Amino acid sequence: MNDLIAELQSIVGEANLIVDATEVAPYATDWRGRYSGKPLCVVRPKSTEEISAILAACAAANVPLVPQGGNTGLCGGATPIGGEVLLSLTRMNRVLAADAENNSITVEAGCTLHAVQTAAAAHGRLFPLSIASEGSATIGGNLSTNAGGVQVLRYGSARDLTLGIEVVLADGRIWRDLRALRKDNTGYALKHLFIGAEGTLGVITAATLRLFPLPSNRYVAWVSVPNPAAAIALLASLRAAVGDVVTAFEIISKAALDLVLKHIPAARAPLQGEHEWQALIEISEYGVVLGEKLQECVAEAITSGDALDATMASSETQAQMLWRLRESISEAQRIEGVSIKHDISVAVSQIPQFIVDAEIALKNQFPDLRIVCFGHIGDGNLHYNLSKADSVSNQQFIQQSGAATRIVHDLVHSLAGSISAEHGIGQLKRDELKIYKSEIELEMMRNVKQSLDPRGLMNPGKVL
Repeated sequence: MNDLIAELQSIVGEANLIVDATEVAPYATDWRGRYSGKPLCVVRPKSTEEISAILAACAAANVPLVPQGGNTGLCGGATPIGGEVLLSLTRMNRVLAADAENNSITVEAGCTLHAVQTAAAAHGRLFPLSIASEGSATIGGNLSTNAGGVQVLRYGSARDLTLGIEVVLADGRIWRDLRALRKDNTGYALKHLFIGAEGTLGVITAATLRLFPLPSNRYVAWVSVPNPAAAIALLASLRAAVGDVVTAFEIISKAALDLVLKHIPAARAPLQGEHEWQALIEISEYGVVLGEKLQECVAEAITSGDALDATMASSETQAQMLWRLRESISEAQRIEGVSIKHDISVAVSQIPQFIVDAEIALKNQFPDLRIVCFGHIGDGNLHYNLSKADSVSNQQFIQQSGAATRIVHDLVHSLAGSISAEHGIGQLKRDELKIYKSEIELEMMRNVKQSLDPRGLMNPGKVL
């Protein structure tokens, strides 16, 4: 191991090889504080060539490696288990090229999502991937988990936004395919093997991403609804009125908003009174007046009973305030304490049934349960998190996470849904995958893993 560490130091320099336990600690524990491991060292390369040399050295020494971006994951996918080399990509943060005419941008994997958004805006373009942790989450991590975020409804997930990638394979070889093409039908689309693979097949080092024109206006509304079914009815009427320009449609339970109001400074409730369910809606336009359509749809929903009350942002500042409430839910939950997190997806039409059936089944077994339900109702993705308000009771409940998760995931599976919509598998759901994936799916996944990483050195203990 000393020989390997010396070789890694010769590749990246003394300042970028970390072995001191105190300095290693921030890399070795996940954002939630749930998973922690002891890596052999942390190495911080500056180029794809350095990463190539690092992986070749690890392969020669038969030492596993864990790639890590901004360390904002929720499933332990970028957290070491023990004895691995932890590869931090945060120094690889350059924008390599931007082509406004082709609506594309090429960036290194360590660029934060916010940095890519800013670089796109500087060229009069939009990179629409948007998540709460975009200030620290990196593009490499976004692609490795096929991040979704709030604008999937209009623009798609990270996979849909990727034109090309650059990858270093487990043996250190570099595969470069950063072409900015919309059409390329020359055999297997290999990039899609690495997108969503959580670093288990190779290290994504750069990507060419799709851009869009900047919308001329956006309209944001916060609407209380009597139940999730009414929210879906409102979404349907809105899409019938304005088409596919609905950028985001989020649902937020009272429990989720209450935690934000409790823990996030300056957060204020947008509407007066108590509301069990609320929706945050955004539409954006390219030269067509749509704001009045949004107001009309919400007004009609209030008349029909599909909405109870609403407010519409009259400025960009107000729009940002409404979005801050939604984006602060995860942070407020972290402050409140540990919860059992689920990131599930079902068909949009099945969401009301899932919410009703899951609550009944869970509360039959776990009385006084607090369900924090929120997420991207427009694309069928809910963040469904469970805890108890009392800290002692919550500690006892967390010990029963397996039973609670089984109720949720069994119901999702019965509705032909997915146990992981956008957060990945990591360590958290690795064993769950064996329950809900068919044997033929698992066999094909293992065959891909065996082909690209035959010795199992890439991010071991994750996914499979």
